[in-house]
Amino acid sequence: MKQLALDIGLAPTPTLESFVPAGNEAVLDHLKLWAGNPLRSPVPTFLWGESGSGKTHLLRAVRESLRDQGARVGWIDASTLHPADYDEHWDAVLLDDCQLYTADQQAAAFNWFVNAQSPAHGPARWVLAAADRPPADLKLREDLRTRLGWGHVFQLLALGETERRAVLRRAADERGLFLSDEVMDFMLNRFARDLSSLMALLLQLDAYGLRTKRAVTIPLIKSMLDND
Repeated sequence: MKQLALDIGLAPTPTLESFVPAGNEAVLDHLKLWAGNPLRSPVPTFLWGESGSGKTHLLRAVRESLRDQGARVGWIDASTLHPADYDEHWDAVLLDDCQLYTADQQAAAFNWFVNAQSPAHGPARWVLAAADRPPADLKLREDLRTRLGWGHVFQLLALGETERRAVLRRAADERGLFLSDEVMDFMLNRFARDLSSLMALLLQLDAYGLRTKRAVTIPLIKSMLDND
């Protein structure tokens, strides 16, 4: 399956409002309640689910929500090769793709977790973490693995085929794009099927269609791949 290299600049900023729950309503309600409450509980939260279930979307959405409120957050994901030291000015710590952490990243994540939950100054800070499996199954150092499972643990369910198609078509309609069933099949069979990748693909198709003054068709998609 060919993966399209997407222009990250076209991808919309993830928000809690743009997340489609479809079976994950309890998770979304929990995060909205926490992110919107300045008196939030510091009990850690852990999200797990298969690739494409929306974990990174939710963590980034929480980060954006906190930043909009003037809060500061610490962030580690698999691409954070040299995590910074813990900053006591942070209001929360977010740890994404924990299953991929190197030894250095695990050490930093453990340090951040301990300092966030038992800070030298001020109240405890919230830790929100995510991985592709439950804490008990993570192949991480034991002191980090057990701490990740201390608090609220939610499993995220990936969208089914019907929901994924409905969301994609609704997003296209909102942009004034017509997606035929043939085009929809092509997009779902040839590219990454997680919703955030599909939304970014839709934005890139819209931009390319406007630039070339052509409707979104399979030939248009192939032309975009050849030229972009």
